[in-house]
Order: sequence, then C-alpha cells, then structure tokens
Amino acid sequence: MDFLSLPERTLRNRTYGLTSVVDFGTPLGELRNILADYGEFIDIAKIGIGSAYVTPNLKEKINLYKEHEIKPYCGGTLFEKCFYQNKIPEYLAHIKNLGIEWVEISNGTLDISLEERLQLISQAKNDFHVIAEVGSKDCEKEMPVSQWKEELQLLLKAGCEYVITEGRDSGTSGIYDKSGSINSNLIHELLQGVDCKKVIFEAPSPKHQMYFINEIGPNVNLGNVKLQDVLILETQRRGLRSETFYLEEQECRLL
Repeated sequence: MDFLSLPERTLRNRTYGLTSVVDFGTPLGELRNILADYGEFIDIAKIGIGSAYVTPNLKEKINLYKEHEIKPYCGGTLFEKCFYQNKIPEYLAHIKNLGIEWVEISNGTLDISLEERLQLISQAKNDFHVIAEVGSKDCEKEMPVSQWKEELQLLLKAGCEYVITEGRDSGTSGIYDKSGSINSNLIHELLQGVDCKKVIFEAPSPKHQMYFINEIGPNVNLGNVKLQDVLILETQRRGLRSETFYLEEQECRLL
C-alpha cells in the first residue's frame, strides 16, 4: 500500500535507520518463517549473550541470516568470556571460519579498559567490521556523561562502524535505570556532538523504541529488538501507532 503520507524510511542496504535484533535461540525452522515474512525489516542480528558457543545449528543460522542480507554477529558476552580466558585469537579465527564478518568488542560484564578496547579494535578492524559498546550491565554502576561522550567518540575514531549504548535485553542498566526508565538527560547530552547515524541505542521494548523514534526520528538505529517485535517496530517507525501517530509532522534529527 502506498496511498498514505508517512515518514520516509531508509532503504536496504541501509547504513542508518537500522533494526538490530537479538536471537536468544530461535529454532531454525521458526527463524526461517520469520525471515521469510519480515526479513526486509531487519539489518543486523546478534546471537545473544554467549549462546553462539553452544548453538548446535549455528552455521546454518548464520547462512540463513546472510541469505536475507542480514549481518549476523556474536553477543559481546562471548567476546568477554574469550578475553577473560585469553582466547581472543582463537575466537576471531573461529567466527571468521563461520563466515561472520562483524565482531562486537564490549565491556558490559568485565571492566576492560578503554585503552585495551581501542587496541583490540585496531587489531580486529583489519578482518572484521567492528561494533563496540559503551556502558555497563551493572545497574548500580553509573558513568558520567563526559565519559559516555568521550568513549563514543574515541571508539568511532578508532574505526568502529557503530557504537552500541548498553541497555541490556531487560532495559535496566546503562542508558536506563534499574526500574527501566530512560535516562533522558544522558540521551540529550549524547545527541550533542555525536553522529547519531553511528550509534545503536539498545531498546528492548516497544516503550523504549517509541521514545527514541519520537526523540530522534523514524530512522534511529535500535538494538536488542526481539524478533517477534520487528513488525511492531516498523509500524511505529512509520507513524502507524498511536504513540507515533503524528511522526511525519515532527522535525526529525535523522532524515
């Protein structure tokens, strides 16, 4: 249908306006059906937490995502487990052998210094597209806004394709407080002087997603989206839900 005037969406293969889903073990047959219907709305797929290490049909799942022009990668928790056990070379060789072209370098669980992360990015970017993450999974740990902005800018400058703002799959840490409320002051500060097209905001629930769509625009990059919410999210982006109904009349930061 094309008779309504709706917010304009970026087209695939898009570089912003990304929907990054999280896969916590969706069965292959179910995933095949989901992607057949809604694959055009998905840009990136994270094999969540460390599940990629124990997924029995991982290669088939990776190939299925790639058939639908979706970029698969392994969750940052697996990277951190390998870092903790001094197995980063083995990890990078393994995911390259699987045909994965993207890697996440995070510090959500471990306290990996910024200097160490920048060094790892410098090494990995020769063979992979790198996504980094800012923020902690510890809901009691708060970072000053200046540190958020500094890390974002340095990670992008180091060669990251995108930087993720931590929010967990529960939306209770990082850019959220432990009750799930968005730290709007932090978001407003991050929008000053940072290229939003290079930031993926973790937004695991429709409530979180609607906040970013209304605040930034229909082409905001959103991550940790549940596979079953992909159509709902695209509906929200197009101003077809009550909470985003007047979206086409708003001034958007991302056009």
